[in-house]
Amino acid sequence: MSDVTMSLIMMGVLLGCLAIGLWVSIALFVTGIVGILLFSNAPIVSVLATNIWSSSAEWSLAALPLFIWMGEILFRSRMSQDLFSGLAPWMRSLPGGLGHVGILASGIFAAVSGSSAATCATVAKVAVPELKQRGYDESLILGTIAGSGTLGLLIPPSIILIVYGVAAELSIARLFIAGVVPGVLVILLFMTYVAIWSTKNKDKVPAKDPPMSFAQKMKATRTLLPVTLLILGVIGSIYSGLASPTDSAAVGVVTALLLSWVFGDLNWKTFKDGLVAATLSSSMIALILAGSAFLTIAMGYSNLPMNLARWIGNLGLNNYALLAALTVFFMVLGCFLDGISIVVLTSAVLLPAVQAAGLDPIWFGVYLVLVVEMGQLTPPVGLNLFVLQGMTGKDILFLSKAALPFFLMLLLTILLVVMVPDIVLGLPKMMYS
Repeated sequence: MSDVTMSLIMMGVLLGCLAIGLWVSIALFVTGIVGILLFSNAPIVSVLATNIWSSSAEWSLAALPLFIWMGEILFRSRMSQDLFSGLAPWMRSLPGGLGHVGILASGIFAAVSGSSAATCATVAKVAVPELKQRGYDESLILGTIAGSGTLGLLIPPSIILIVYGVAAELSIARLFIAGVVPGVLVILLFMTYVAIWSTKNKDKVPAKDPPMSFAQKMKATRTLLPVTLLILGVIGSIYSGLASPTDSAAVGVVTALLLSWVFGDLNWKTFKDGLVAATLSSSMIALILAGSAFLTIAMGYSNLPMNLARWIGNLGLNNYALLAALTVFFMVLGCFLDGISIVVLTSAVLLPAVQAAGLDPIWFGVYLVLVVEMGQLTPPVGLNLFVLQGMTGKDILFLSKAALPFFLMLLLTILLVVMVPDIVLGLPKMMYS
């Protein structure tokens, strides 16, 4: 049976399972079973049992539920409100005024959450009513928060970078470091767009608030201190080499619980709700990872990844053409699948081809996350759009249109990291040279 036929059969089974509404994880297991039955004589039960255990026993995977739980704790605390009140005084003099607060608040919360949906929901809960009350354009508000919510996927500690690191067997600490500069670049591009839009549409932006003295600004900024300490504790311990991502995640959970308790937000209900939400999210991701690992083994028996890598290499595409094709491919996937599913579905198949093309796997991981970020803003399965639709009641098409400029800013970021790979690789090289 030819590689093309095998690929079409397995792709057809996978798409068929997804089309009838099966969970992504179950669809992966079913496709893997079909692949083993058709293309090898391997004992399915033994392979399945061994694979589920090995894919679930990765120590680095322990950081995943801990970072998710930390984000859930903060989501239920007053620190999200403190983010807005601490940043607002410094933004009022910029073109666009408080329209920038949602972007910076998302960037900061992303650094203690790791989740796009949690970042989007947390910032929206505080920023949307505050900015609407002040007279900011609703389309700008919702587009800004939908776009900047994607920073939860990129800025460390990113849940999706942990998933990619486990799937690709790469250093999670290096991936975290590689995501810092691109994350800052996305924030700057978003803020630049807001400033330009506000300058051109002065009638849709309220008058600037009265100026505040430096002392008043510093006093207001004190509310950022707890979140800042948490970020420094979690990320600083990883970058300095004092702790592994898993160790720092445990410290982060304890610190978040203590801060929530100090602020009076920690009670039995919030503790239980946060723990249950983190357990559900972690279980879903773990099951998807197990299914992906099983499918990878099944494809390995058929030599499909190796043959696909060879086929892509024989096409003679240069790296720019290859990445352009992959970007379109991931954008299409992003219309139908969530980001974690995209990463686990494609990493095992594409990594051999990517490495054969001479692309750094750390760089490719950040590139992949950037493309997945775009998928958070594309209907019909744009997760950030769903979050905002549930919170505001706005039509999905209105939200998609509002998020379009930020989708284009992410596309520009991808272009920049392709043209200048050191945007991604420069910091890891500097820290590990």
